[in-house]
Amino acid sequence: MDLSTAKVIITGASTGIGYETAKLLASKGAKVVICARNKEAIEKAAAEIGALGVQADVSEEADVTRLFEQAFAYLGGLNVVINNAGVGYMAPLTQTTTEDFTRIWEVNVKGAFLVGRAAARHFTETNTGNIINIASTAGQRGFATGSAYCASKFALSALTECWRAELRKHNVRVMQVNPSEVITEFAPKLGRQPQNVDSKLKASEIAHTIASMLEMNDVGFITDATVWATNPQ
Repeated sequence: MDLSTAKVIITGASTGIGYETAKLLASKGAKVVICARNKEAIEKAAAEIGALGVQADVSEEADVTRLFEQAFAYLGGLNVVINNAGVGYMAPLTQTTTEDFTRIWEVNVKGAFLVGRAAARHFTETNTGNIINIASTAGQRGFATGSAYCASKFALSALTECWRAELRKHNVRVMQVNPSEVITEFAPKLGRQPQNVDSKLKASEIAHTIASMLEMNDVGFITDATVWATNPQ
């Protein structure tokens, strides 16, 4: 698609991958709506990017409905939705509480479902559209302490496959990006400080991947893109 014609919603976009993707797409002429739970942060990000910022928690159905209503009013339509909102949690299985497990799934799975469903309802009417789910290499292979997080990303991969099977006949491209470790606020929020930062992926690399996937002619699409650092040391 021609990104100058893109009308985009990006969730979880006050920082990190969502922010960098919104910034890149806007620089290419796209009209962009971004959302996050923190009102001050999303308004600041939107002002920097030249986008509309909407405070919304994607795990809340009413918030998702309001997000799409405001987006339609601002964009005058919609042809791209990027499901980026997500939270992390790492702990041994024996120390993972039901509350922790549920909290991760509420955002990473239920939130993606609510946003994807709203997008699909519009795209099946217009007979065109693009959905990109931002998953993780944690959705390809589990690891110790990853029960809640990995399970949520495996589930997101399943949603991607189901939506792709349903929506291709409506000319809707459903794609997924699986980043490995990316230097954002994700690790510090989990109490971890990344090492060898210079040799690891930055959010801008994932933004570039997303833009490239969208820019392919609509006759084809890249189903999944997994992005690794070349030599993370």
